[in-house]
Amino acid sequence: MASRKQNFKQNQHLAGKESARSAPKSGVNDASAQLGLRDGQSLELLKALHILTPDGRINQDSRRKLKQVNHLLQFIEPLLTKTLESQGCVTLVDHGAGKSYLGFMLYDRFFAARHSADVNGGQAAGKVIGVEVREELVQRSRELAQRFGFEGMKFVNSTVAESKAQIPQKIEIVTALHACDTATDDAIAFGLKHGAQHLVLVPCCQAEVAATLTKTKKSALHNNPLVELWRRPLHTREFGSQLTNVLRCLQLEAHGYEVTVTELVGWEHSMKNELIVASLRDAACAGNARQASERLQELLAQTGLQTLQPRFFDVAL
Repeated sequence: MASRKQNFKQNQHLAGKESARSAPKSGVNDASAQLGLRDGQSLELLKALHILTPDGRINQDSRRKLKQVNHLLQFIEPLLTKTLESQGCVTLVDHGAGKSYLGFMLYDRFFAARHSADVNGGQAAGKVIGVEVREELVQRSRELAQRFGFEGMKFVNSTVAESKAQIPQKIEIVTALHACDTATDDAIAFGLKHGAQHLVLVPCCQAEVAATLTKTKKSALHNNPLVELWRRPLHTREFGSQLTNVLRCLQLEAHGYEVTVTELVGWEHSMKNELIVASLRDAACAGNARQASERLQELLAQTGLQTLQPRFFDVAL
């Protein structure tokens, strides 16, 4: 892990020397090709999101950000298509939306054309709802959605826990891109309560589990050799981060989801790089859910994290 961080910092340093990359050679098509965009994807929207400068240039930091979001959309869009084909409409809720890069680019790429085709009759293809606690970001996103005519976008100024009253009960997809620490867990809890068919998560910093491991390691050292995995402070932090996502995956499996874990992009683009995709299985997989539930409870016990059981383990399972 240390070598990955060193390589990441080295790449960041080198990337800084080539910031402020030049704009497209000529024309919209050239711009889209250089940025890896689809035909029809709005360059003006990317400028409004400050991913591109007003004259169409992009620096290395924005290029990394664009690459991450575009790559994440490749995982989300098939889920949207599948849900849309089976139900005719889909609602996606993006928790910890921030400046709503993900929501806007997703709406522009997937929903805008479909919504335009539906405005003269029939049901709109779907909605994108961004949930964010910072009022100024919510207000800016609302203004931007109005400016671009994205009628199917809504922004809620709220925490995940308090957003229930402002969001429809039926939610098909939940996303959380770099939602810090327990905000990812809040998004998972939200998805479970709403019976979301799919959850797409890219966790950010994870501190709660590591802090609990630190508190309990002294008493656990006497009778649990596994404590050596996190006895030293650096290992506590790294193991705590790894364990957090393992617990999240087991939690989702215990609720009947099929879970896949992969890298979002190369490590040179982001250290917060783990992508968790969960899709709800049919009731025939109840045996797998029970097994995951049992393993989740055992893992909490063996790592001394019983106090976190309310977060990761539903006793009603």
